Amino acid sequence: MNKQALSFSRTDSANFFRTLNKRVNDYFKENNIKRTGNWKIWLKTVVMFSLFLTPYFLLLTLSIPGWAQLLLTIVMGIGMAGVGMNVMHDGNHGSFSNKDWVNRLMGSSIYILAGNTYNWKVQHNVLHHTYTNIHGHDEDLDAGRILRFTEHTEWKWHHKFQHYYSVLLYGLLTINWAITTDFMQMRRYMKRKLSYGKFPNPTWNWSKLVISKVIYVSIWIVIPMLILSIAWWKILIGFFIMHYTAGLILSVVFQLAHVMEDAEMPLPEADGTMKNTWAVHQLKTTINFGTNSKIVNWFTGGLNHQVEHHIFPHISHVHYKKISKIVKETAKEFNLPYNEYQTTRKAIVAHFKHLRDMGMKPALQV
Repeated sequence: MNKQALSFSRTDSANFFRTLNKRVNDYFKENNIKRTGNWKIWLKTVVMFSLFLTPYFLLLTLSIPGWAQLLLTIVMGIGMAGVGMNVMHDGNHGSFSNKDWVNRLMGSSIYILAGNTYNWKVQHNVLHHTYTNIHGHDEDLDAGRILRFTEHTEWKWHHKFQHYYSVLLYGLLTINWAITTDFMQMRRYMKRKLSYGKFPNPTWNWSKLVISKVIYVSIWIVIPMLILSIAWWKILIGFFIMHYTAGLILSVVFQLAHVMEDAEMPLPEADGTMKNTWAVHQLKTTINFGTNSKIVNWFTGGLNHQVEHHIFPHISHVHYKKISKIVKETAKEFNLPYNEYQTTRKAIVAHFKHLRDMGMKPALQV
């Protein structure tokens, strides 16, 4: 089934984006700084990879008691999420560095996280960033029949309980990448001939996927089974705990940015046109949270500054805190929304309230 072609309004009588873009460009020019990453992102790269990989090598080389092994797998999961949000994400947006090969290298860190660059760029850069929160086009809203994120999704009786069981499913995000999601996505995207940039050679694309999965399984499961003198099922449990920790962190961060009552989820007109321009659409469909927290800003790779990220995806997250003042003031000047929760706790409460509302209101379904 072919997706309906969508187009955004080109009428911006107030020239919001033109004004905002000029102000942001002036900020970088006046301060003589690049829009890409700086020393801060390199330091975070070292820290995140250390959190992720150091416990792995400790487990392989030292005799560690069971309780410590468990803690190390959790630390690995935290590091795994950190690499994804701070390194891989900027790399695959081309904002890590002004050098293409560095961006490709950092973006390729997704392979050690169990993902695939082609699939991620299509789903995230093409579908999510272009058609943010548009039902049937933004796959981040598609949770099958298990979860109902939007009133445009068919209601099922079990959705009444989704604000309870959803958090149990969120932790499965990255392990699904490793096992099934990448294969299903590649089949779907290749069939639709989607790509971010030049369309890849199908044979090479599939070969790279299979080879990367074999290497991934070898590193994280086969090698530990050969080296460690512990039961195979304990290794699988550790592998699952690592993934569940990372998946839970990543899922919650993603959901707080878009699956909220304050984030609009508009549908196109019958002819496929959207009411707003692309930039205004991004303002209305994204949420910031915890932006005053140094810890949240640092660890999430700026994904708590979702408004800034969606309007300027090619600017590194290390600059979001500074340019957020410009974005917020400009949105206010043009009488446009700037959705923001002051704390992460308030955003989490609001997210699960939204899930409860979507589960208890079948009359809203279209």
